[in-house]
Amino acid sequence: MAVKKGAPKPDISTTEAFKRALLDAKSICYVEQGGTGIYLKGLLERLGIAEQLKAKTKLLPPSNPAAHAVANGEAAIGMTQISEILPYAGAELVGPFPAEIGLQTPYPAAVGAGAREPEAAKAFLKFLTTPAAAVVLKAKGLEPG
Repeated sequence: MAVKKGAPKPDISTTEAFKRALLDAKSICYVEQGGTGIYLKGLLERLGIAEQLKAKTKLLPPSNPAAHAVANGEAAIGMTQISEILPYAGAELVGPFPAEIGLQTPYPAAVGAGAREPEAAKAFLKFLTTPAAAVVLKAKGLEPG
């Protein structure tokens, strides 16, 4: 979840607090397409607040990421993956969703059968598991595997 830089950060430490933050927000946004949008639509329905949020929810195209929209004042709260919030200086990370409603998105990697440089690809994949790579991944809002 993101808010405009300097705006108060709502409590989202529990599922009930998360629901209250969305219900109390002036406006919310998220990118409708893709895995995150599909997940959020289903989550709001499962939480029983989709209808209550409908009038103040802005569904964005992929060309207008939620953190960008929040930074520009298009919505008070934006929902997207942490790694998609951190690059926007005008938006601030509120935090991850509570664990019981959060979504982890794994990014698998493999060396293709037709790779021109399979040894270089294997070395890169091995590097991704090092402590040095973990520091960079965490700084970019990703959790190392």
